[in-house]
Amino acid sequence: MKHSSLKLLSSYVIISIGLLATSCLCSGAGNTEAKAETGSMEEISAGTQKSAETSPQERIGTVEFDKTIHNFGDVMLSDGPLSCTFTMKNVSEKPVVIYNVVTSCGCTDVEWTREPVKPGNTGTISTVYTNDEGPYPFDKTLTVYISGIGKPVILRIRGIAHEKQLSLEELYPERLLTAGVKSMDLRCGNIEQGRSRSDETNIANLSDSPVQVTFSGVSRGLSMEVSPNPIPARSIAQLKYTVTAQPDIWGKNLYYATPVINGKSSGRQFSVFAFTTASFSDMTAAQRSEGSRPIFTSNTCSVGKIRKGETAAGSFTFSNVGKDDFVIYKADVDCSESTVALPGNVKSGYKGSVALNVDTSGMPEGEMLVTMTLTTNSPARPIVNLFLTGWIE
Repeated sequence: MKHSSLKLLSSYVIISIGLLATSCLCSGAGNTEAKAETGSMEEISAGTQKSAETSPQERIGTVEFDKTIHNFGDVMLSDGPLSCTFTMKNVSEKPVVIYNVVTSCGCTDVEWTREPVKPGNTGTISTVYTNDEGPYPFDKTLTVYISGIGKPVILRIRGIAHEKQLSLEELYPERLLTAGVKSMDLRCGNIEQGRSRSDETNIANLSDSPVQVTFSGVSRGLSMEVSPNPIPARSIAQLKYTVTAQPDIWGKNLYYATPVINGKSSGRQFSVFAFTTASFSDMTAAQRSEGSRPIFTSNTCSVGKIRKGETAAGSFTFSNVGKDDFVIYKADVDCSESTVALPGNVKSGYKGSVALNVDTSGMPEGEMLVTMTLTTNSPARPIVNLFLTGWIE
Protein backbone atom coordinates (compact mmCIF):
# COMPACT_ATOMS: atom_id res chain seq x y z
CA MET A 1 0.00 0.00 0.00
CA LYS A 2 1.22 3.44 -0.66
CA HIS A 3 2.47 5.31 2.29
CA SER A 4 3.17 8.86 3.29
CA SER A 5 4.11 10.54 6.53
CA LEU A 6 0.89 11.42 8.19
CA LYS A 7 0.29 13.40 11.35
CA LEU A 8 -2.83 12.70 13.13
CA LEU A 9 -5.07 15.63 13.97
CA SER A 10 -8.09 14.95 16.06
CA SER A 11 -11.34 16.75 15.33
CA TYR A 12 -13.19 16.09 18.52
CA VAL A 13 -11.56 13.05 20.04
CA ILE A 14 -8.73 14.18 22.31
CA ILE A 15 -6.46 11.28 23.29
CA SER A 16 -4.04 11.49 26.19
CA ILE A 17 -0.71 9.83 25.47
CA GLY A 18 1.45 9.28 28.52
CA LEU A 19 4.34 7.10 29.57
CA LEU A 20 6.74 6.98 32.52
CA ALA A 21 10.42 7.00 31.53
CA THR A 22 13.34 5.55 33.42
CA SER A 23 15.24 2.79 31.56
CA CYS A 24 14.85 0.26 28.74
CA LEU A 25 16.11 -3.10 27.57
CA CYS A 26 17.58 -3.13 24.11
CA SER A 27 20.04 -5.02 21.98
CA GLY A 28 21.44 -5.00 18.49
CA ALA A 29 22.08 -2.22 16.05
CA GLY A 30 20.47 1.05 15.08
CA ASN A 31 18.79 2.81 12.14
CA THR A 32 16.41 5.59 11.11
CA GLU A 33 14.41 7.23 8.28
CA ALA A 34 10.77 7.05 9.16
CA LYS A 35 7.81 6.29 6.98
CA ALA A 36 4.24 6.03 8.23
CA GLU A 37 3.13 2.45 7.82
CA THR A 38 -0.52 1.62 7.30
CA GLY A 39 -2.28 -1.70 7.58
CA SER A 40 -3.69 -3.45 4.55
CA MET A 41 -7.30 -2.61 3.76
CA GLU A 42 -9.63 -5.09 2.15
CA GLU A 43 -11.18 -3.43 -0.89
CA ILE A 44 -14.56 -4.04 -2.47
CA SER A 45 -16.11 -2.71 -5.62
CA ALA A 46 -18.79 -0.05 -5.14
CA GLY A 47 -20.59 1.91 -7.78
CA THR A 48 -22.70 4.04 -5.46
CA GLN A 49 -21.74 7.13 -3.54
CA LYS A 50 -23.58 6.61 -0.26
CA SER A 51 -23.89 3.69 2.13
CA ALA A 52 -26.69 3.04 4.58
CA GLU A 53 -24.26 3.81 7.40
CA THR A 54 -23.78 7.41 6.29
CA SER A 55 -25.76 9.95 8.30
CA PRO A 56 -25.92 13.74 7.94
CA GLN A 57 -25.94 14.06 11.75
CA GLU A 58 -23.15 13.25 14.18
CA ARG A 59 -24.23 11.91 17.57
CA ILE A 60 -21.99 12.66 20.53
CA GLY A 61 -23.24 11.27 23.83
CA THR A 62 -26.64 12.78 24.67
CA VAL A 63 -26.71 15.24 21.77
CA GLU A 64 -26.72 15.13 17.99
CA PHE A 65 -25.18 17.82 15.78
CA ASP A 66 -26.24 18.53 12.22
CA LYS A 67 -22.49 18.82 11.51
CA THR A 68 -19.24 19.26 13.39
CA ILE A 69 -17.37 20.91 10.52
CA HIS A 70 -18.47 23.85 8.38
CA ASN A 71 -16.38 24.34 5.26
CA PHE A 72 -16.74 27.80 3.71
CA GLY A 73 -14.62 26.62 0.77
CA ASP A 74 -12.88 29.27 -1.33
CA VAL A 75 -13.81 32.80 -0.30
CA MET A 76 -12.59 36.29 -1.11
CA LEU A 77 -11.19 38.65 1.51
CA SER A 78 -13.58 41.20 0.06
CA ASP A 79 -16.50 38.97 1.16
CA GLY A 80 -16.02 40.28 4.69
CA PRO A 81 -17.10 38.37 7.83
CA LEU A 82 -18.36 34.80 7.37
CA SER A 83 -21.07 33.28 9.53
CA CYS A 84 -22.53 29.82 10.09
CA THR A 85 -24.69 27.97 12.61
CA PHE A 86 -24.39 24.52 14.16
CA THR A 87 -27.64 22.92 15.35
CA MET A 88 -27.61 20.60 18.37
CA LYS A 89 -30.49 18.25 19.18
CA ASN A 90 -31.05 16.76 22.62
CA VAL A 91 -31.52 13.01 22.03
CA SER A 92 -31.57 12.10 25.73
CA GLU A 93 -34.40 11.98 28.26
CA LYS A 94 -33.14 14.89 30.37
CA PRO A 95 -32.53 18.59 29.59
CA VAL A 96 -28.98 19.46 28.54
CA VAL A 97 -27.17 22.77 28.91
CA ILE A 98 -24.42 24.31 26.79
CA TYR A 99 -22.22 25.58 29.61
CA ASN A 100 -19.62 27.40 27.51
CA VAL A 101 -18.10 27.71 24.04
CA VAL A 102 -14.42 28.67 23.75
CA THR A 103 -13.02 29.90 20.43
CA SER A 104 -9.47 29.18 19.28
CA CYS A 105 -8.72 32.84 18.47
CA GLY A 106 -10.09 36.35 18.79
CA CYS A 107 -11.00 36.37 15.09
CA THR A 108 -14.09 34.27 15.85
CA ASP A 109 -17.18 35.44 17.75
CA VAL A 110 -19.72 32.96 19.03
CA GLU A 111 -23.23 32.91 20.50
CA TRP A 112 -25.18 29.92 21.77
CA THR A 113 -28.46 28.84 23.29
CA ARG A 114 -28.27 29.70 26.98
CA GLU A 115 -31.42 28.09 28.33
CA PRO A 116 -31.64 24.30 28.93
CA VAL A 117 -32.50 22.31 25.81
CA LYS A 118 -35.36 19.93 26.56
CA PRO A 119 -35.46 16.34 25.26
CA GLY A 120 -36.22 16.31 21.53
CA ASN A 121 -35.60 20.06 21.18
CA THR A 122 -32.69 21.83 19.51
CA GLY A 123 -30.24 24.55 20.43
CA THR A 124 -27.79 26.45 18.24
CA ILE A 125 -24.20 27.61 18.24
CA SER A 126 -23.64 30.51 15.84
CA THR A 127 -20.23 31.87 14.92
CA VAL A 128 -18.82 34.73 12.85
CA TYR A 129 -15.28 34.63 11.45
CA THR A 130 -13.80 38.07 10.72
CA ASN A 131 -12.06 36.89 7.51
CA ASP A 132 -9.36 39.53 7.79
CA GLU A 133 -6.25 37.43 8.42
CA GLY A 134 -4.96 37.55 4.86
CA PRO A 135 -5.10 35.26 1.81
CA TYR A 136 -4.47 31.98 3.60
CA PRO A 137 -6.27 28.77 4.57
CA PHE A 138 -8.03 29.07 7.93
CA ASP A 139 -9.18 26.38 10.34
CA LYS A 140 -10.73 27.56 13.61
CA THR A 141 -12.15 25.49 16.45
CA LEU A 142 -15.04 25.96 18.85
CA THR A 143 -14.66 23.96 22.06
CA VAL A 144 -18.15 23.25 23.41
CA TYR A 145 -18.81 22.19 27.01
CA ILE A 146 -22.15 20.39 27.42
CA SER A 147 -23.77 18.95 30.53
CA GLY A 148 -23.69 15.17 30.78
CA ILE A 149 -20.78 14.81 28.32
CA GLY A 150 -17.43 14.05 29.91
CA LYS A 151 -15.25 15.73 27.30
CA PRO A 152 -15.79 18.84 25.20
CA VAL A 153 -17.17 18.67 21.69
CA ILE A 154 -14.92 20.21 19.04
CA LEU A 155 -16.60 22.08 16.17
CA ARG A 156 -14.57 23.49 13.29
CA ILE A 157 -14.94 26.20 10.67
CA ARG A 158 -12.51 26.30 7.80
CA GLY A 159 -11.89 27.54 4.29
CA ILE A 160 -9.38 29.30 2.08
CA ALA A 161 -9.35 33.08 1.70
CA HIS A 162 -8.08 34.57 -1.56
CA GLU A 163 -7.04 38.09 -2.45
CA LYS A 164 -7.92 37.77 -6.13
CA GLN A 165 -10.33 35.68 -8.13
CA LEU A 166 -8.87 32.40 -9.42
CA SER A 167 -10.12 30.08 -12.14
CA LEU A 168 -11.54 26.63 -11.34
CA GLU A 169 -8.41 25.11 -12.88
CA GLU A 170 -6.21 27.11 -10.51
CA LEU A 171 -8.35 26.32 -7.48
CA TYR A 172 -8.58 22.57 -8.24
CA PRO A 173 -5.25 21.56 -9.81
CA GLU A 174 -5.52 17.77 -9.30
CA ARG A 175 -7.20 16.60 -12.51
CA LEU A 176 -9.69 13.74 -12.69
CA LEU A 177 -10.43 13.76 -16.42
CA THR A 178 -12.97 16.62 -16.71
CA ALA A 179 -13.14 17.15 -12.93
CA GLY A 180 -10.68 18.56 -10.43
CA VAL A 181 -9.92 18.52 -6.70
CA LYS A 182 -7.44 20.28 -4.45
CA SER A 183 -5.81 17.08 -3.20
CA MET A 184 -6.15 13.31 -3.56
CA ASP A 185 -5.04 12.82 0.06
CA LEU A 186 -7.89 13.19 2.56
CA ARG A 187 -8.07 12.86 6.34
CA CYS A 188 -10.87 11.63 8.56
CA GLY A 189 -9.15 11.84 11.95
CA ASN A 190 -9.80 9.58 14.93
CA ILE A 191 -12.66 7.09 14.96
CA GLU A 192 -13.88 5.05 17.91
CA GLN A 193 -14.93 1.46 17.32
CA GLY A 194 -18.67 1.20 16.62
CA ARG A 195 -18.83 4.73 15.22
CA SER A 196 -18.50 6.62 11.95
CA ARG A 197 -16.72 9.84 11.15
CA SER A 198 -17.29 12.14 8.18
CA ASP A 199 -15.48 15.03 6.58
CA GLU A 200 -15.84 16.84 3.30
CA THR A 201 -13.96 18.53 0.49
CA ASN A 202 -14.97 20.02 -2.86
CA ILE A 203 -14.87 18.63 -6.36
CA ALA A 204 -15.16 20.85 -9.43
CA ASN A 205 -16.58 20.24 -12.89
CA LEU A 206 -14.01 21.84 -15.20
CA SER A 207 -15.97 21.14 -18.37
CA ASP A 208 -18.85 22.83 -20.16
CA SER A 209 -21.18 19.83 -19.69
CA PRO A 210 -22.65 18.11 -16.61
CA VAL A 211 -20.40 15.52 -14.96
CA GLN A 212 -21.63 12.37 -13.18
CA VAL A 213 -19.25 11.10 -10.48
CA THR A 214 -19.31 7.54 -9.12
CA PHE A 215 -16.63 5.45 -7.42
CA SER A 216 -15.03 2.02 -7.87
CA GLY A 217 -12.59 0.04 -5.74
CA VAL A 218 -13.98 1.53 -2.53
CA SER A 219 -12.31 0.18 0.62
CA ARG A 220 -14.44 -1.63 3.15
CA GLY A 221 -15.70 0.88 5.71
CA LEU A 222 -15.50 3.88 3.36
CA SER A 223 -18.37 5.64 1.60
CA MET A 224 -18.23 8.62 -0.78
CA GLU A 225 -21.07 10.99 -1.66
CA VAL A 226 -21.11 13.85 -4.18
CA SER A 227 -23.80 16.53 -4.05
CA PRO A 228 -25.14 17.75 -6.40
CA ASN A 229 -24.55 14.87 -8.75
CA PRO A 230 -24.35 15.28 -11.72
CA ILE A 231 -22.26 18.40 -11.16
CA PRO A 232 -23.44 21.27 -13.40
CA ALA A 233 -21.01 22.67 -15.97
CA ARG A 234 -18.23 24.84 -14.51
CA SER A 235 -19.57 24.33 -10.99
CA ILE A 236 -18.42 23.04 -7.60
CA ALA A 237 -19.97 20.16 -5.64
CA GLN A 238 -19.46 18.82 -2.14
CA LEU A 239 -17.63 15.53 -1.74
CA LYS A 240 -18.48 13.96 1.62
CA TYR A 241 -16.47 10.94 2.76
CA THR A 242 -17.33 8.75 5.73
CA VAL A 243 -15.26 6.08 7.44
CA THR A 244 -17.11 3.55 9.59
CA ALA A 245 -14.89 1.71 12.07
CA GLN A 246 -14.56 -2.00 11.33
CA PRO A 247 -14.20 -4.48 14.23
CA ASP A 248 -11.03 -6.01 12.75
CA ILE A 249 -9.31 -2.76 11.75
CA TRP A 250 -7.29 -0.77 14.29
CA GLY A 251 -4.80 2.07 14.42
CA LYS A 252 -3.51 3.87 11.34
CA ASN A 253 -5.08 2.95 8.01
CA LEU A 254 -5.59 4.29 4.52
CA TYR A 255 -8.90 3.75 2.74
CA TYR A 256 -9.13 4.07 -1.04
CA ALA A 257 -11.66 4.97 -3.74
CA THR A 258 -11.22 5.53 -7.48
CA PRO A 259 -13.35 8.33 -9.00
CA VAL A 260 -15.29 7.38 -12.14
CA ILE A 261 -16.17 10.39 -14.30
CA ASN A 262 -19.12 9.95 -16.69
CA GLY A 263 -18.59 6.19 -16.62
CA LYS A 264 -14.84 6.34 -17.23
CA SER A 265 -12.24 5.55 -14.57
CA SER A 266 -10.07 8.55 -13.70
CA GLY A 267 -7.09 6.26 -13.19
CA ARG A 268 -6.37 7.88 -9.82
CA GLN A 269 -7.24 7.03 -6.21
CA PHE A 270 -8.39 9.07 -3.27
CA SER A 271 -6.63 7.99 -0.09
CA VAL A 272 -8.45 8.67 3.18
CA PHE A 273 -6.42 8.49 6.39
CA ALA A 274 -8.13 7.46 9.64
CA PHE A 275 -7.04 6.19 13.04
CA THR A 276 -9.31 3.69 14.81
CA THR A 277 -9.25 3.44 18.60
CA ALA A 278 -11.26 1.55 21.20
CA SER A 279 -14.41 3.22 22.48
CA PHE A 280 -14.63 4.14 26.15
CA SER A 281 -17.35 6.77 25.90
CA ASP A 282 -20.07 4.47 27.27
CA MET A 283 -18.01 3.41 30.28
CA THR A 284 -18.56 4.91 33.72
CA ALA A 285 -15.71 6.59 35.58
CA ALA A 286 -15.48 3.55 37.83
CA GLN A 287 -15.26 1.18 34.86
CA ARG A 288 -12.53 3.28 33.28
CA SER A 289 -10.54 3.37 36.50
CA GLU A 290 -10.73 -0.43 36.74
CA GLY A 291 -9.57 -0.99 33.16
CA SER A 292 -6.13 -2.17 32.11
CA ARG A 293 -3.25 0.24 32.74
CA PRO A 294 0.24 -0.35 31.31
CA ILE A 295 3.23 1.29 32.99
CA PHE A 296 6.27 1.10 30.72
CA THR A 297 9.77 1.04 32.15
CA SER A 298 10.63 3.57 29.45
CA ASN A 299 9.08 4.86 26.25
CA THR A 300 12.51 5.25 24.62
CA CYS A 301 15.06 2.58 23.78
CA SER A 302 18.51 3.54 22.49
CA VAL A 303 20.60 1.06 20.53
CA GLY A 304 23.63 3.34 20.46
CA LYS A 305 25.91 3.27 17.41
CA ILE A 306 25.41 0.59 14.77
CA ARG A 307 26.55 0.00 11.22
CA LYS A 308 24.30 0.59 8.27
CA GLY A 309 22.65 -2.68 7.28
CA GLU A 310 22.55 -4.10 10.79
CA THR A 311 19.29 -4.70 12.60
CA ALA A 312 18.25 -2.23 15.26
CA ALA A 313 16.56 -4.26 17.98
CA GLY A 314 14.70 -2.82 20.94
CA SER A 315 12.54 -4.21 23.72
CA PHE A 316 10.02 -2.18 25.72
CA THR A 317 8.90 -3.73 29.01
CA PHE A 318 5.79 -2.83 31.00
CA SER A 319 3.63 -3.89 33.92
CA ASN A 320 -0.17 -4.03 33.85
CA VAL A 321 -1.23 -2.29 37.09
CA GLY A 322 -4.90 -2.20 36.08
CA LYS A 323 -7.56 -4.75 36.94
CA ASP A 324 -8.43 -5.95 33.41
CA ASP A 325 -6.20 -7.80 30.94
CA PHE A 326 -4.07 -5.44 28.85
CA VAL A 327 -4.49 -5.98 25.10
CA ILE A 328 -2.54 -4.39 22.24
CA TYR A 329 -4.78 -4.39 19.17
CA LYS A 330 -2.17 -3.12 16.72
CA ALA A 331 1.35 -1.73 16.46
CA ASP A 332 2.06 0.84 13.73
CA VAL A 333 5.68 1.63 12.94
CA ASP A 334 6.77 4.63 10.87
CA CYS A 335 9.40 2.52 9.12
CA SER A 336 8.35 -0.02 6.50
CA GLU A 337 11.34 -2.34 7.05
CA SER A 338 10.42 -3.42 10.54
CA THR A 339 8.91 -6.32 12.48
CA VAL A 340 7.08 -6.27 15.82
CA ALA A 341 6.49 -9.01 18.39
CA LEU A 342 3.52 -8.39 20.71
CA PRO A 343 3.01 -10.15 24.07
CA GLY A 344 -0.63 -11.15 23.75
CA ASN A 345 -3.05 -10.53 26.62
CA VAL A 346 -1.23 -9.49 29.81
CA LYS A 347 -3.18 -10.16 33.00
CA SER A 348 -3.45 -7.79 35.96
CA GLY A 349 -0.23 -7.65 37.96
CA TYR A 350 1.85 -9.31 35.22
CA LYS A 351 4.63 -7.96 33.00
CA GLY A 352 5.03 -8.02 29.24
CA SER A 353 7.27 -6.65 26.53
CA VAL A 354 7.05 -5.39 22.97
CA ALA A 355 9.97 -6.19 20.66
CA LEU A 356 10.82 -4.03 17.64
CA ASN A 357 13.38 -4.95 14.97
CA VAL A 358 14.29 -2.48 12.23
CA ASP A 359 16.34 -3.22 9.09
CA THR A 360 18.71 -0.27 8.60
CA SER A 361 19.82 -1.18 5.06
CA GLY A 362 17.76 1.50 3.34
CA MET A 363 18.25 4.21 5.93
CA PRO A 364 20.61 7.18 5.81
CA GLU A 365 23.61 7.49 8.08
CA GLY A 366 23.29 9.66 11.15
CA GLU A 367 20.70 9.98 13.87
CA MET A 368 17.90 7.41 13.93
CA LEU A 369 14.40 7.84 15.33
CA VAL A 370 11.72 5.22 14.74
CA THR A 371 8.27 5.65 16.29
CA MET A 372 6.00 2.73 17.15
CA THR A 373 2.36 3.54 17.98
CA LEU A 374 0.36 0.99 19.96
CA THR A 375 -3.45 0.94 19.87
CA THR A 376 -4.67 -0.63 23.12
CA ASN A 377 -7.71 -1.45 25.26
CA SER A 378 -6.54 0.77 28.13
CA PRO A 379 -8.92 3.66 28.95
CA ALA A 380 -5.95 5.45 30.54
CA ARG A 381 -3.62 4.88 27.58
CA PRO A 382 -5.57 4.00 24.42
CA ILE A 383 -2.55 5.08 22.38
CA VAL A 384 1.06 4.53 23.44
CA ASN A 385 4.03 5.95 21.54
CA LEU A 386 7.39 4.17 21.85
CA PHE A 387 10.67 5.40 20.34
CA LEU A 388 13.68 3.48 19.07
CA THR A 389 16.75 5.73 18.79
CA GLY A 390 20.38 5.36 17.80
CA TRP A 391 23.12 6.42 15.40
CA ILE A 392 23.85 4.75 12.05
CA GLU A 393 27.49 4.74 10.90
